Amino acid sequence: MAWLRAAFCAALFLFGTALAAQDVTLTSPDGRVEISGTLLGFDGEFYRVETIYGELTVDGSGVQCEGPACPNLQNFVAEVSVSGSATMGAVLLPALIEGFALRNDYTTHRFDTDEQTYTYELRSVADGKPVARFYVWVSNTDEGFADLLANDADIVMALREIRPDERQRAREAGLGDLTQANRSRVLALDAMVPIVAPTNPVDTISPTGLAEVLAGRITNWSTLGGADAPISLHLPGTNTGLGQAVEDDVMGPVGFTLADGIARHDRGADLVAAVGRDPFALGVASFADIGNARALSLTGPCGFSLSATRGTIKTEDYPLTAPMFLYLPARRLPKVARDFLAFTRGTSAQVMIRRAGFVDQAPEEVSIDAQGYRFANAVTAAGPEVSLEELQRMTRTLYPMARLSISFRFETGSVRLDAQSRSNVQQLARALEQGKYDARAMLLVGFSDGDGPAEINRDIALRRAEAVRRALVTAAETANFDRIDLSVDAFGEALPMACDDSEWGRQANRRVEVWVR
Repeated sequence: MAWLRAAFCAALFLFGTALAAQDVTLTSPDGRVEISGTLLGFDGEFYRVETIYGELTVDGSGVQCEGPACPNLQNFVAEVSVSGSATMGAVLLPALIEGFALRNDYTTHRFDTDEQTYTYELRSVADGKPVARFYVWVSNTDEGFADLLANDADIVMALREIRPDERQRAREAGLGDLTQANRSRVLALDAMVPIVAPTNPVDTISPTGLAEVLAGRITNWSTLGGADAPISLHLPGTNTGLGQAVEDDVMGPVGFTLADGIARHDRGADLVAAVGRDPFALGVASFADIGNARALSLTGPCGFSLSATRGTIKTEDYPLTAPMFLYLPARRLPKVARDFLAFTRGTSAQVMIRRAGFVDQAPEEVSIDAQGYRFANAVTAAGPEVSLEELQRMTRTLYPMARLSISFRFETGSVRLDAQSRSNVQQLARALEQGKYDARAMLLVGFSDGDGPAEINRDIALRRAEAVRRALVTAAETANFDRIDLSVDAFGEALPMACDDSEWGRQANRRVEVWVR
């Protein structure tokens, strides 16, 4: 019976092969053990079977399969179902699948079923036989999570973080905690960007002002420094991940609800085109879709201004950054799917992400010379509690170093890293394990907002930097920390990125940066 105990895993593994639910019987080589039930999936190595004992996972090498649903073991073709965001599924996912195939000596053959469904078949270059099929349903983030809960999808493409009710339903369905590092990952970065027509004279808007416009509290351009004309509003569709991110991340922090009558667009290109035609329109679009429209910078009463650029999105300094997530249930995927997911974290995949118009996550070093505006802001915004000595200490410490484009932030009112930062921990941990920073110094620097006494803020910032250090050491299991000078420091509120008058600004200021030399 030892083989049986070894072959059974705790239930809840996902298999890419979408087999029809039919009865099968799995029998041990000596015929003494027999398992009957409904075959839920097979990934080329393991069977997943619904039995009277519950859902069981059985090692295929230790059993014989009998029944109409038994797979062809000699010509097995792995099947992976992907569902969710149209923004990710239309351009980004095809580019990554084709790049993965090229890297692994497969040819790709695409079959379009309709406007929302397509299949990629990967075939071996050596013999032309199919080895995998990726079934892709391009819809929206809501549909992706619904398909996952219904066991109709293996991977969800999402333009927003999973919501608490979805997280709870996933747990109840046995899919595990989808917020854990191995259950969710950031594939690429995007941002919510307020846009206007090229002829509109307005250049900036505050995050609070943007929320007030979308809530119908500001209805005329003259309030924003423009013409005496009503503002017409355009947003992504209500079921799209970006449209829901506007509700969660723009309206949520100030407790506003969206005004009635806002024009909705399921395609980003349609939204941008509509705004571009109307000199009195304001929309919120994906950074990748801006096109000929003009983006507004985010500003505040303290005079700080942040524009959506590849650099500010990558560091999360831009406060309306929108990570592009992949969510995976606590179930087993076929090997080809696991290999594909590993490929998406590699250097070549990051190049493809950039070419597709999105912001990649490959770490970049930003020299101190390129950050003069930040230090100028530090001097300008320094209050009476930030001493000249502290500013000088910060400058002396950071001047000989370069900032990495990876930042860490925490969930509001929590010591838990936010979703993107949890993914950043895994990314930086892999770089440490690969020895990319051996024989170098790496400094984790904590910063805070200006709400409260400066000394207390510095202590909080230091504790956050220490929390990031612990997370990195835990995640980088095979890294040789004898070869890396990994230390922490904090300067509290001495280097603000945004005004402290709003939750967005305070969130941008509460961060841990990574500096290297």
